[in-house]
Amino acid sequence: MKGPTPAVRRTSVKKKTNSFLRFQADQFLRLSGRDKNSWRKPKGIDNRARRRYKGNICLVKVGYGSNAKTRHVLPNGFLKFVVQNLKDLEMLLVQNRKYAAEIAHNVSAKTRTAIVKRAKELNIKLLNGRAKVAEEQAE
Repeated sequence: MKGPTPAVRRTSVKKKTNSFLRFQADQFLRLSGRDKNSWRKPKGIDNRARRRYKGNICLVKVGYGSNAKTRHVLPNGFLKFVVQNLKDLEMLLVQNRKYAAEIAHNVSAKTRTAIVKRAKELNIKLLNGRAKVAEEQAE
């Protein structure tokens, strides 16, 4: 038996795929690299970017938002739900065609194997079912 498929499969359209760059971040060494994408709104009174002159960086605005129906939807069509124990997994019993479970990073190996086993019984899609579990090798 194959795993569950999403109930509704919509194509996600992103209005802006590249990230918003911080104004003049390329001019300062302390802002290069990781901090280039640390967005700050330009505040100066004569700032070209704040006044939205042609040829400057794009400012964050509400019009770039994604469609609410496809926001946070994974490429496989499911929404992510983080599971920490078996009780959390039971919550997805009815919603197994809308949400996919992801086992939290701090779950022990013993609980992790129990969650994987129970998810298979309940027909719930697991995103990281094989993570952090050492497979036994037959010798």
